[in-house]
Amino acid sequence: MAEHPPFAAYPVGLRLAGRRVVVLGAGQVAQRRLPALIAAGADILLVSPSATASVEAMAEAGELRWERRRYREGDLDGAWYALITTDDPEANRAASAEAEARRVWAVRSDDAEAATAWTPATGRSEGVTVAVLTGQDPRRTAALRDAIVEGLRDGSIAAPHRRTRPGAGRVALVGGGPGDPDLITVRGRRLLAEADVVVADRLGPRDLLDELPPHVEVIDAAKIPYGRSMAQEAINDALIEHAKAGKTVVRLKGGDPFVFGRGKEEMQALAEHGIPCTVVPGISSSISVPGTVGIPVTHRGVAHEFTVVSGHVAPDDPRSLVDWPSLARLGGTLVVLMGVEQCGAIAETLIRHGRSADTPVAVIQEGTTAAQRRVDAVLGTVGERVRAEGIRPPAVIVIGEVVAIGREDAAGASGNAAHAAAAEAGGTRPAPAVGS
Repeated sequence: MAEHPPFAAYPVGLRLAGRRVVVLGAGQVAQRRLPALIAAGADILLVSPSATASVEAMAEAGELRWERRRYREGDLDGAWYALITTDDPEANRAASAEAEARRVWAVRSDDAEAATAWTPATGRSEGVTVAVLTGQDPRRTAALRDAIVEGLRDGSIAAPHRRTRPGAGRVALVGGGPGDPDLITVRGRRLLAEADVVVADRLGPRDLLDELPPHVEVIDAAKIPYGRSMAQEAINDALIEHAKAGKTVVRLKGGDPFVFGRGKEEMQALAEHGIPCTVVPGISSSISVPGTVGIPVTHRGVAHEFTVVSGHVAPDDPRSLVDWPSLARLGGTLVVLMGVEQCGAIAETLIRHGRSADTPVAVIQEGTTAAQRRVDAVLGTVGERVRAEGIRPPAVIVIGEVVAIGREDAAGASGNAAHAAAAEAGGTRPAPAVGS
C-alpha cells in the first residue's frame, strides 16, 4: 500500500455521551485520560488485569465498567472510540488492527504514528475547552495549551459574552484579596477583564485598575457622595443602574465580599430588581496578611482555633455585637479587622476579662503590599505602640501565642533572643518575606 503524505490531523470534538468507549490498560496514561471520558458521559469499558488505585476508585464508584483481564479479539465490537494504553506491544498492535478493521477511531499511547487518532492537550476555563495539537512535540503542545488557558483565566485573552437579551446586564461581586494584585482569584481577574463598569473599593487591588481597557468606566466607591450613612445605598444604586443599562458590572471589593464586606446587602438589593449576580470569593486578609509575615493563625500544640472579629466600634459601644468577655477567655488566636482606632480599648477590655497582658500581639499595616510594615507588642502595650508608631488603616491585629512563633521563624535561630527583647519593648521592624 502506498504511503500517504504527512497530512495534518483533522481536529474534531467527539460527542461520546452514552456511546461505548473501550479503554485497554489501566496505568498512568489511562488514569490521566479517563476523567475527561467520564465527564463526556461515555459508556466506558475498561479492560485490564490490574489498575492504579485511582482508576480502581473510578470503577468502584460506578463511573466505568472494569473487566479484570487482558485484551482479546472482539473487545472493540460496537465501540465508537478506543484508547489503547497497555504495556504489551503485541496486544496494542492487535487491538490497533481490530480498530482499523472495525473503523473505530483509536489512540495508541505507545505508538502515535500507528494510531488513527491523537489526543490533544486540553484545558478548560469557564465552559470553554481548549484543545491543541502540534504533531510530535508534546512539550510544545502542552505549553501552548497552558498559555491559552491561563490567558482565558487571567483575562489577557477575552471575548465578550453574548447578551442573552437586549439590556440584560449582570453583576459580579468579586473579592480582590488583601491588596497584592497577584492574590485575586483567576476567576475574579477574568471577570474584571470582561467588565464594562467597575465599582471599586479603596481596599481592593488598585493596581489591577490600570490594566483595564480605556472604555471601562471605573467608579471609586470611596468617593460616592452623601456621607457614610448613605454610601452603601449609593453603591447599590450604581450597581443597579449600570446593570439595567445592559452592562457587565464588577463590584471589586477588598478581601472577601462576605467577610465584613457588606456583599450580601448588595446581592439582596440586586435580587430585588431581578438582576443576576455572581459571587466570587476572595482571600480574606484575616488569614492571608498574618501568613504573609509568617504568623499562622493556628499551630499544632499552640492554637487549635482562631476567631475573626470586627473592631470598628468600641467594646462598650451599644452597637457592638462582639462578646468580648467570652473572647478573653478563649485560648486561641484572635484576629481583629478594622480595629486600629479602637485597639487600646479592645486590649484593655480583653485584659479586664482575663486575657494576659503579656499575650503577644502583631499589627500588620497594609499587608501584602509594598507599604507593608509590622509592629510587635504585647496586649498591655499595643494601644500605646499603635499610637506611637502612627499605624493607620488598613491593618490586621493578631493576638495570641502564634505571634511569638511567627516572630521566632522570622528572626532565625541566631537572633531569637534579640528579637524577643525588641518585642517586649514594643519594637517596630519590617515584615519578613514569606518563607524567610
